[in-house]
Amino acid sequence: METGRKRDGAALIALDWGTSSLRGFLMDGGGTVLEQRANAHGIQNLPQPGLPGFEQAFADLCGDWLSVNAGIPVVAGGMVGSAQGWAEAPYVACPADTSTLAAHAITVDSASGTSILIAPGVTYDPPDAPPDILRGEEIQIAGVLADRPDWARDACMVLPGTHSKWVRISDGRMTRFATYMTGEVFAVLTKHSILGRLMPADAEADTGARDAAFADGVRAAQASGPGDLTHQLFAARTLGITRRMAPALLKDYLSGLLIGHEMVSGLALMGGEIHAGRPLLLIGEGALCRRYVQGLGLLGIEPTARLENTAPKGLFQFAIAAGLIAPPAGKDNHV
Repeated sequence: METGRKRDGAALIALDWGTSSLRGFLMDGGGTVLEQRANAHGIQNLPQPGLPGFEQAFADLCGDWLSVNAGIPVVAGGMVGSAQGWAEAPYVACPADTSTLAAHAITVDSASGTSILIAPGVTYDPPDAPPDILRGEEIQIAGVLADRPDWARDACMVLPGTHSKWVRISDGRMTRFATYMTGEVFAVLTKHSILGRLMPADAEADTGARDAAFADGVRAAQASGPGDLTHQLFAARTLGITRRMAPALLKDYLSGLLIGHEMVSGLALMGGEIHAGRPLLLIGEGALCRRYVQGLGLLGIEPTARLENTAPKGLFQFAIAAGLIAPPAGKDNHV
């Protein structure tokens, strides 16, 4: 990675600042990433406690970019705007789009004199159900919809992760969503429950066998009745004890069971809209998204598209909506 050198056309520094990592993108006026870098200084792993830790993490990642690109605007999204972040950017209510985020963003002035515009999270608070929240995913969603007005008009999105999100998009706005603690529950069960005792950490298994075990879990979830989950979870132990499933495959079965239950619920929440032809967009990276593609296929659903790192483009759209940079020629900020 080259540092300390001015890049022609640099127009924006965009920060995707989460719980466990900090990613920075130097972008030009058309939204192209000129340079990118990352470190482990998420909000729970700062180089020192409190506000000095945020200052140091920001300076360490972006100091040379700032020194050679004087006055360049800086935007940030993710957990940096949470109550545990650099400063809290309060949630905005659904329905919300990128313009809503920009209108309710907050500014933090760093010790270096640079102002950082931080995006808020989004809340969905229906009168007949508990509230839900997301923070960070709204930026990814803005990136997905930036160049696709057809998806912006009408789509459903799935963002797998520690806390997976299922989001309904209508007329360019997030109108409702639901969170599933699938990844966190999987981690807790494998590391801190009796189920994990039969799951060797260094186990290796054939990819086909692992996929089959995962599929067994998804099918069990599909066939379940109300309240069956905690009963079904115990099968991740009994299948191993009775030797009906190899220890190396039990994690895959458990993963299929949890992801399967999430999918059954998420598809029901969308009210059959996906089956009716509405686009389903899968946003995420790596092996986890591969699992979701596999699981959805077992339930008769093929995602319309799978997209990976959409945060840079979303932060770029956020900066446009906030008036920090001009839209590229010939494009409108329609999301």
